[in-house]
Amino acid sequence: MSTPHRLVEDGIRHWGRLPDRPAVADPLDAYTGLTRRLKSLRLKEWVGFTLLHPDWYSSLIIQDAHYLASSEIYAYDRARGTLHQHAATASGGSPTLPAELLDNACHFARDGYRIDCTFSRASARHRIDIDIAATPKAPAVRGRLELDAAAATPPLSVSSRLPGGSMYTHKAAFPVSGVLRVGDTEIAFDATRDLAILDEHRSLLPYRTTWLWGTFATPTDVGPVVGANFAARPELPGEPEESCLWTTSGCEPLSDIVFEPASADPTATWHIASQDGRIDVVFEPEGRKQVKHNLGLFAVDYFQLFGHYRGVLRGAEGDFEIKGAHGVCESMKARL
Repeated sequence: MSTPHRLVEDGIRHWGRLPDRPAVADPLDAYTGLTRRLKSLRLKEWVGFTLLHPDWYSSLIIQDAHYLASSEIYAYDRARGTLHQHAATASGGSPTLPAELLDNACHFARDGYRIDCTFSRASARHRIDIDIAATPKAPAVRGRLELDAAAATPPLSVSSRLPGGSMYTHKAAFPVSGVLRVGDTEIAFDATRDLAILDEHRSLLPYRTTWLWGTFATPTDVGPVVGANFAARPELPGEPEESCLWTTSGCEPLSDIVFEPASADPTATWHIASQDGRIDVVFEPEGRKQVKHNLGLFAVDYFQLFGHYRGVLRGAEGDFEIKGAHGVCESMKARL
């Protein structure tokens, strides 16, 4: 199967696991007129990155729910046990999240808060620019990171139907270099060691939305990055899940993921496995970021844990032992 140029062509959407991201990924192209306008109110779009560094856990996101837009970034200093967070909101539709990602930029800007993610086809070098001023609660965060697309994992690209909606996602892990400054602390990223995992969504999510999700990746001594992306959410039978293994043989499909926290303790370990045993890992949290809002019709109960994974990935060409691979694990329960 070749990658279609557009996710929707002549009004017909492509479904399933795709070899790569379509050049243009706009789910609304399947609709016209009033239906398109109504569907746009259900569209949830975001582009985010999980940054993997031995001394810091960090993540950033630009998201547009089309009635409200927002952006967040956090950086957790492992040595000091300190979490630094910034967030900003804007009117729906105000961020730049182009359906044609390559040779374009994702952009969120408010007074004292700016994140730009630039994607270059010609150079195969993508860039994240961050310029966020200090607040009474958190130090300034500034820097430029460069992602090596030529050395990235094969992409996960999935278009699937959901109960009451649909999903498109694109994910990959990139070697990352550059400098991020958190207050007076300089964090140097080394492309031989550090990674940035892209998470892009263009999804028409149902009003009541739930998911569990996790991801991690790590360089290997034998060559390519290995890792995994895995999720559990209400699904329709036969539809592909947004789960995969990144191994030396490529992006391998994964499904039927079970998340099992050891207890109700917010710092408890999680056991995560597929029913076929191709992923069997334990996640050990080091910290937690939480968002909780209840606005009547709209509500969010969300947390993301950051920490490290250990266990085994069983790929098509053999097993990979995972020891202390950095990553995240999250839970979302929302009325959107």
